[in-house]
Amino acid sequence: MQQLRSAIDAVVPLPEDAWEDLSGCFLPLACKRKTVLTAAGDTERYCYYVTEGLQRAFALAEGQKEATLMFSYPGSFSGIIDSFFLQQPSRYYLETLTQSAFLRISYNDIQRLMQQHPSIARWVHIGTMAAMAGVMERLIEIQTLGAEQKFRRLLARSPHVLQLIPHKYLASYLGIDPATFSKLLGGVRL
Repeated sequence: MQQLRSAIDAVVPLPEDAWEDLSGCFLPLACKRKTVLTAAGDTERYCYYVTEGLQRAFALAEGQKEATLMFSYPGSFSGIIDSFFLQQPSRYYLETLTQSAFLRISYNDIQRLMQQHPSIARWVHIGTMAAMAGVMERLIEIQTLGAEQKFRRLLARSPHVLQLIPHKYLASYLGIDPATFSKLLGGVRL
């Protein structure tokens, strides 16, 4: 629970009463590998704080081709954010890639707490805007960079992912062919 508090306080330090109310609503959840937490068509009911394991969000394109959208791992928040906040059916899937553990909070609890505590509302707002900024940065990279540039940026930002995440998912995340990813893996020096 202390890691969760540190992650929240890094965005907006919460007063003790707000933290007590918020922390009381985060409940533990453990999942096996390859568990679908949210399926396309389902409405996301939870925001997750990852304490163990690796997860990914992905979409199925025409022909059932998967497009990996994001990864989450210990110390990060996870969930299908647009479905959660809009309470609309998800267009994506969220699955565990490894055995995973979370602290999760329900949509109803976060809405109630945002009404009760302006500091929690501010934390949610700033956290959501930071996530949006990350999505926009990623969109620019996908649309403007070549395969090698995307690969280099990924390794500069998150070099540890090569050991954590199967390469087929990293290739999908970068929007490049798995064979191209393998060539880059063998040939690119940082």
